[in-house]
Amino acid sequence: MRTNNITFLVVVILSIGFLPSVFGQQTPVYANYSYNTIVLNPAHAGFYPGGDITITNRGHLNGVEGSPKNIGASVNLPTTSEHVGLGGGVYRNQVGVTSTTSLFGAYAYKLFFNSNQNRWWDYNPHVLSFGITGGVMMYDENLLELGINDDPNFANNVNILVPTVGLGVLYNREHVYIGFSKLNILGNVVSSDRNINIEKPSYIYAGCRFFTTRFEEVLVNPSILVKHVSGAPIQVDFNTKINYENKFEIGAGYRTDHSMNLLAGFYISNRIRALYNYNKAFKTTPLNDTHGFILSIRLGNGFAQK
Repeated sequence: MRTNNITFLVVVILSIGFLPSVFGQQTPVYANYSYNTIVLNPAHAGFYPGGDITITNRGHLNGVEGSPKNIGASVNLPTTSEHVGLGGGVYRNQVGVTSTTSLFGAYAYKLFFNSNQNRWWDYNPHVLSFGITGGVMMYDENLLELGINDDPNFANNVNILVPTVGLGVLYNREHVYIGFSKLNILGNVVSSDRNINIEKPSYIYAGCRFFTTRFEEVLVNPSILVKHVSGAPIQVDFNTKINYENKFEIGAGYRTDHSMNLLAGFYISNRIRALYNYNKAFKTTPLNDTHGFILSIRLGNGFAQK
């Protein structure tokens, strides 16, 4: 018992931070990627047996004009075959006069292994999943809003439509999981404007789940996510969320761009979960201090699987 409590304390101290703001991002960043994994990894499509819907909103309460804003919605749906899952979504990022709107669909094929899938409060099968995603990104720069009249580079707005393709793989068991994905692998090869640099981010993430006591009242989920984009520093996120009997969740974390996130939420019912997060940047700029909301709706049997 004492060993479990010490482990719990160490994990909380070492894992202070969730994903921060989306400043300059073409792919969205959320308070915690585990609430909307399909955006980062198509292998998560149709993961839950009853399906789920996630709605996110970050930055729209910021008081600074031009600060980062993000809004999106995604859905995971099972099919008549337990080995096939479908998903999709839409999200929009805006920073200043630049915005990206993305529509995507995802397909996943899953290989199941023998396991007790209903032991935990949430659904955690022993599965290896492979996914592919395809969609379109609408890239807009409203340069005329800047009012710069003596520079030809700002004489016209930029509106570009770019097809997107991504791949991913996910391995999940009851206590651990690891995923890898590569998004926008086409880059700007099929873009009508080769001067626009389309990010091709790579993600790898892993985490574990454990209870703090033998009564299984408090579930702890520490995790790490690494993002790599060519020409940019590697970003690492250390995350922890804590769930008490599917009644409420809290979390905190740190990202290597020197920002901290706090998260708290509760379960309105067995099928609906609402969360709030606040991001604080340890830099001399107010733009990275953001508020965000997450609404999760779990269909079928809901969050509790017992």
